[in-house]
Amino acid sequence: MESRLRVQGHPIQPMLVTFPLGLFVSAAVFDLADVAGGPAFLGEVGYWSAVAALVSAALAAVAGMVDLWDVRAGRTRRTAIMFNLVNAVMAALFLLTCLIRSHSPERGATGVLLVTELVALAVGGVGVRLGARLMRQFDRGRMEASGFEALGPVGGSTVEIVRPPA
Repeated sequence: MESRLRVQGHPIQPMLVTFPLGLFVSAAVFDLADVAGGPAFLGEVGYWSAVAALVSAALAAVAGMVDLWDVRAGRTRRTAIMFNLVNAVMAALFLLTCLIRSHSPERGATGVLLVTELVALAVGGVGVRLGARLMRQFDRGRMEASGFEALGPVGGSTVEIVRPPA
């Protein structure tokens, strides 16, 4: 089973997932600093980090849905569906906090919103575990070059959209 969307032979979706995860963690850290009594602008930085994470999560979800299209029924498909659902729950919790914060002029976090974000990050941790399992299932039997051979010249197209063999 191979991903349909690839860059130099590597699936795009796992690369895209790292952006929202990192931005969600950054948002929670900024909000923690805001709630702990830091400068007011930290809450706004946390808010906009969460907004950026939601945009990148939408892009990652689209790539995940494209990859899910050709996954045959079975363990890999169940894992992929669960991975996408868990990530959707995490994004939905952050979307809820962003919608609540969008009505306040300074967009600062509160203790309840911070707890909601921490719960969302815990859900995201489950998603990371499922994603690792999914990558092992996708790449089963695929060997990559290691060491200096991996730094060899790049041949052909760097971005591919392919139809997996039936």
